[in-house]
Amino acid sequence: MDAFYASVEALDNPDLRGKPLIVGGTGGRGVVAAASYEVRKYGVHSAMPMGEALRRCPHAICVRPRFDRYKEVSRIVFGIFHEYTPLVQGLSLDEAFLDVTESQAALGDGAAIAVAIKKKIVARTGVTASVGVAPNKLVAKIASDLRKPDGLVVVRDDEVTALLDPLPIGKLYGIGKKTTPHLEQIGIRTLRDLRLASDAVLRPVFGRYVTEIRARAAGIDERAVIPDWDEKQISSEETFDTDISDRAQLHAELARLTDRTAARLRSQEWLAETVVVKIRRKDFKTYTRQSPIKPATQQTRPLLEAATKLLDEWLREQPRAAIRLLGVGATDLTSTPQLELFSMPEASRNQHLDTTLDDIRAKFGNDAVARGSSLRNRHPR
Repeated sequence: MDAFYASVEALDNPDLRGKPLIVGGTGGRGVVAAASYEVRKYGVHSAMPMGEALRRCPHAICVRPRFDRYKEVSRIVFGIFHEYTPLVQGLSLDEAFLDVTESQAALGDGAAIAVAIKKKIVARTGVTASVGVAPNKLVAKIASDLRKPDGLVVVRDDEVTALLDPLPIGKLYGIGKKTTPHLEQIGIRTLRDLRLASDAVLRPVFGRYVTEIRARAAGIDERAVIPDWDEKQISSEETFDTDISDRAQLHAELARLTDRTAARLRSQEWLAETVVVKIRRKDFKTYTRQSPIKPATQQTRPLLEAATKLLDEWLREQPRAAIRLLGVGATDLTSTPQLELFSMPEASRNQHLDTTLDDIRAKFGNDAVARGSSLRNRHPR
């Protein structure tokens, strides 16, 4: 999708159309979640600190993200994808791989399917998408970025080399801002340079991954499109305006995030067999800890008990650490409850409490009620 969050905001508020628009947090540690094409010419891009973005474009219009709205549009878009193939691998709300190999006999070749999908997306959502059609995921991804917005690039088998060779090395996944200068210093600036470079030249940069990198530069990619149901996870996370080291406050934040994740599980009728806690320190080093949970559940209390245990174990390892980001995820999802889940009196009480809170929030909004455990020692926002 093209500047997805910004496009949705401009769709819902026509006064924002054609303006330098930034979607993102406006706090001290706010980052750019999406940038309209009008603001990108100033060098603003997603994941940039908001302070830096506003220094580059002081007259930009900033709006806070509305993720529920983006998810609503995303569900429509992914519904369109599934009209053409069951092999849809979502990478985020606004990006996916589709394998249409088996759809071509009935629906036309890849280019025809891409045109049809693009038209349906505009008709049903009012926003545009850019599509790359190619023999594999790597080349399709690169092609989709070449003619944004509202682009369509079709790459046939015999056109892969001609397309990739002149592109700068930064276009290749896995070559970031730190690696690019090293390659440029040794005369490798394009994917053709990378494809033809010798092992002796590349090994100091890529080590044992030389063969894999050279294959990517040649457009070789054997990865299959893995449907979404193999990768399902529901999670909630937050980057704090100020690093947190106080345990009581961390427990309160963990409770709030777990409550949010559990509510999403219930709304989508999933039960989780595994709980994941994500922790990022102030030095940006990120840790994940996970634990099985039996029986599988969608109830807040058992999920929070498991998440708290994981967080406390990590805190014992790093007692003085300050935490920048905290997240709680639920994975290994199933739609089949185990019988013992609702046979225990405590589980029944938990379910009743969860249902009551869900009903209140559905009627009065997500901020209408909160669990006491999520309020302890929380600093005002």
